Amino acid sequence: MKKPNKIKSLLILLVILITLNFLASEVYLRFDLTQDQRYSLSPAARKIVEDVEQPMIFDVFLVGSFPSEFRRLRNETRQMLEEFSAYNRNIKVNFVDPLEQGGDANAVAEEFYKMGMTPARLNVQENGKSSESIIFPWAIANYGDKTVKIPLLKNQIGATDEERVNGSVQQLEYVLADGLSKLIYPREKKIAVMRGNGELPDAQIADFIRTIQEYYYMAPFTLDSAASNPNKTLEDLKEYDLILEPKPTQAYSEKEKYVLDQYLLNGGKMLWLVEKTNMETDSLFNEQGTAIALPRDLNLGDYFFSYGVRINPEIVNDLYSAPIILASGSGNNTRFNPYPWFYSPLTSSPNDHPIINNIEAVKFEYANPMDTLANNIDKTILLSSSPKTKLEGVPAQISLDMVGQKPDLSTYNAGEQPLAVLLEGKFKSVYKNRVKPFDYAKHKDQGTDSKMLVISDGDVIRNDIQGGKPLELGFQRYTGNTYGNKEFLLNAVNYLLDDTGLIDIRSKEINLAFLDKEKTSAQRQLWQIINLAGPLILLLLFGTAFKFYRKRKYIK
Repeated sequence: MKKPNKIKSLLILLVILITLNFLASEVYLRFDLTQDQRYSLSPAARKIVEDVEQPMIFDVFLVGSFPSEFRRLRNETRQMLEEFSAYNRNIKVNFVDPLEQGGDANAVAEEFYKMGMTPARLNVQENGKSSESIIFPWAIANYGDKTVKIPLLKNQIGATDEERVNGSVQQLEYVLADGLSKLIYPREKKIAVMRGNGELPDAQIADFIRTIQEYYYMAPFTLDSAASNPNKTLEDLKEYDLILEPKPTQAYSEKEKYVLDQYLLNGGKMLWLVEKTNMETDSLFNEQGTAIALPRDLNLGDYFFSYGVRINPEIVNDLYSAPIILASGSGNNTRFNPYPWFYSPLTSSPNDHPIINNIEAVKFEYANPMDTLANNIDKTILLSSSPKTKLEGVPAQISLDMVGQKPDLSTYNAGEQPLAVLLEGKFKSVYKNRVKPFDYAKHKDQGTDSKMLVISDGDVIRNDIQGGKPLELGFQRYTGNTYGNKEFLLNAVNYLLDDTGLIDIRSKEINLAFLDKEKTSAQRQLWQIINLAGPLILLLLFGTAFKFYRKRKYIK
């Protein structure tokens, strides 16, 4: 070949390499070959990732030596964050081992706890021996001067390690995208926390309010002024996108109901946590250990009936329930023991609606059953009691003497009872063809599209208090169980306010395959022998065959 032709070929090859390199750096192309498309970001997550306009750094603490199930969670976290980085180069990821410097694990765990990131303690079974391991299943996202903590391990009551990891991987894209959205998007919508009708005090709803404030503006609102200036009260209420009613205990006047009615018909959203019985567990702790559950009249019967739902003055008694905690002994010998308590239903989900998909059981207390009524409103039963339910009318005597008694299973035949119902559509006014409590020039008989969620127990939003400080909503301190109350309510608010992008991410189904521990333990030696001897046998066979081939070819 002539020299000019060699130079020409070299230049062409160089141009091709430069072009391919440029295209590779500019054109984004990735393939997800997994059956459940676990590494393909949903449109909502992709939109959030693309909106990151300045450097964002993830510090992930799920590093160290721990069981294989949790190594899977670490690897899935790494894969998901690498996918984030592939879509947006502003996103950087660091994996940090909190115990890398050889510090005391308990001291490091205490520091994490103080920062609001509770470590997880694992019981590790290996070669017939049991040991305890501490892991830190958390990530911190830093964006400018903002920081958000992201939990990577989902807590599931009574779940195995495999189930916990599977649930955690299931929500991995959601929790990471949710952390991003908190950092990059400003709050816009406003929520009115209703006051003035005997609602739960601030301290008992503090944890949920603190959580929801990361997404929306919050402010207390009272209907007291409806008595003197109802038109102004209604116009002021319209400034809010959603009203939150946390367990009212005082009856509503007709003017207050009309204000709420016209607010809903003008497109306002509502989240009601309301019950028609008066019964609290605290009232049982007296000398007799007995209390009377009484009906509670809030003057809301016609209000909910018009929209298509009825709350019945009965108490749900459910075999599938959370325990009651009773103390025994005194002083330093005091013990807190759990006992079955069928008035605290742990609800099931009869469908896969985004609000309740992939959440832990929600804990109710002295809940009321509900009926749905035929009208033009779409109704979705989000939560219900178990099939092993019975209903008790009020007044009813409830006593701690019931603890430990064997239930009569034949009486638990009421079936599943709706406890949380979502209403969507164009609502009809409660006051259509009725005398109005006050003159309102903009009255509507038929509303625009809106949404309302009715939950027949106000205690779903109530957090416990310890040492004057609110505990996490859904956390039961004496058993260590965490129920799905906060996650359920947060999803509900997001859905009611049409922030459905993050909720849609939760609907993504991911299935992980785990090794059978019993089978792997029983066959451990067999597979060790196969792994050691197998390659040697293959090498011996290959050597023998090669020697035979050479002998046949070269030796005649």
